[in-house]
Amino acid sequence: MKRTLIIGLLMGLSTLAFAQTGTWSGKLEVQGTKLALVFHLNEENPSMDSPDQGVKGVPIQVERTETGKVTVKVPSIGASYEGQWVGMKINGTFKQMGMSFPMTLTPGEEKLNRPQTPQGPFPYTQEEVSFSNGSAVLKGTLVLPQGYTRKTPVLIMVTGSGLQNRDEEIYEHKPFAVIADALAKSGIATLRYDDRGFGESTGDIINCTTEDFKNDALAGIELLKGRFDKVGVLGHSEGGAIAFQLAAEKKADFVVSLAGMVVSGAQTLLWQNKVALLAAGIPEATVNTYCQLLSDAFDARIAGKAAPSAQNTDLPDALKQNYSAAVMQLMTPYMKYFLALDVRPLLPGITCPVLALNGTKDTQVECSANLDALRNGLPAGAQLVPVEGVNHLFQHCTTGAASEYRDIEETFAPEALSEMLRWLSDLK
Repeated sequence: MKRTLIIGLLMGLSTLAFAQTGTWSGKLEVQGTKLALVFHLNEENPSMDSPDQGVKGVPIQVERTETGKVTVKVPSIGASYEGQWVGMKINGTFKQMGMSFPMTLTPGEEKLNRPQTPQGPFPYTQEEVSFSNGSAVLKGTLVLPQGYTRKTPVLIMVTGSGLQNRDEEIYEHKPFAVIADALAKSGIATLRYDDRGFGESTGDIINCTTEDFKNDALAGIELLKGRFDKVGVLGHSEGGAIAFQLAAEKKADFVVSLAGMVVSGAQTLLWQNKVALLAAGIPEATVNTYCQLLSDAFDARIAGKAAPSAQNTDLPDALKQNYSAAVMQLMTPYMKYFLALDVRPLLPGITCPVLALNGTKDTQVECSANLDALRNGLPAGAQLVPVEGVNHLFQHCTTGAASEYRDIEETFAPEALSEMLRWLSDLK
């Protein structure tokens, strides 16, 4: 009997040593938003995916013990995960930039339903292309409808803030792929590309600003002008601001703005914070105090001065900590430029055709404020359309909060697509 128990114990230790192989996934919860992570704990070439961000194959280092402990290090992003294998799950903690988040891993990978994602075979041609802006090399996909000519309208697609791939992928939604597919089937060409320093593209992402992203798009426009007579810009969020900048510089023949940021970056971020804090149930007086402090910090950063301290305020400790983290984020060249970015003074000089769509439930770029700015600044003739009931990603939603994005199966509202197709058909 004793011999049998010893053999059984040894078999159990062997099972623990190999239990943490294969694919395991879990979700981080950060400020009410869930982010899925997938670890491929293979013996050779282990890697991590962040499917919600469109990131796959990030190299990792894995250490295991015979007692079921697993340690995962992700050197490229300065992150790690430590967990303990318990039955059919691994309980542990994910750490990055001094912050810790509990995360439980379970075997396998969740597959989200995204019914609008285009599936081949496609009735159009796709070409892989590259173009350069200085040392940045941008890789993208040129979609060419059947029977295209130089007279076929073409749009370069510019993503919103934050590094994204050519599909502007988030939570496995691929809005730019959905839009490009619909446009190609209606005889309109598109070019979408990975942001600099992301996906297959290269380029500095530490010292860059929106000006650099604008010039990346301009390099794509120059590429397209070699093959097409009429080149437009489709921009989402910050990409919409870039589209208007390019139009004001007479570099775009037409513009499609999707939730485009027209008012300043500072005004946009203040509104985002106010909406999010009120939705979290924080008293309005406290929210106003916090937002005034944040506004003063924005002004100080733009002026190159030190941000005010939150220590002498009556804000809760959690908001003081949040403010300190926000001030740290303001130190990048990107944020200094973004805060001051305001395209309203440029609008009177835009003479090309403009279509602007904004969702009425957008909690990231305010619908009414930005459409009103366009209405007051653009010459007559621009098409300005509030799309009822959709969020910043143009999904039909309940509240418009970013926390809903992942759980919504719809990628892009059909009526918004139809409005674009109708307007673009008049340009042919």
